[in-house]
Amino acid sequence: SLMCRGPSPGDASYESHTMEKKAVFEGLKERARLVSNGLDSIPGISCQPATGAMYCFPSIKMPPGAIKASNERGFSPDTLYALDLLQTTGICVVPASGFGQEEGRFGFRTTFLSPESKYVVDSIREHYEAFCSKYSN
Repeated sequence: SLMCRGPSPGDASYESHTMEKKAVFEGLKERARLVSNGLDSIPGISCQPATGAMYCFPSIKMPPGAIKASNERGFSPDTLYALDLLQTTGICVVPASGFGQEEGRFGFRTTFLSPESKYVVDSIREHYEAFCSKYSN
């Protein structure tokens, strides 16, 4: 259901609604910090803190073999990365090339809504290391 206006002070559900709203907000703030800091700590991935949206937009240093392989297949290197991540881990991200990136900038958009955000970051870390080894030349 959609609630346009929460309960007013003095309403029976005001206190519980306020506590639930605060818990959701604090949980999102913590996951935003966890995902942006976690991605930024991965060598070869750079991620600015998430502000104002439910997404992180990390940039990725792409190994030369991935650029070559993606060109041979006719799509962007970050699309190759996103497809490989999905096939390997089941994690779905959106290639940054779909957002009009500067030439030579590769990356993806991901959300931090999942309560399993630490697992997601750890999986991306493991995948990125394997991806770089696979496409190292």
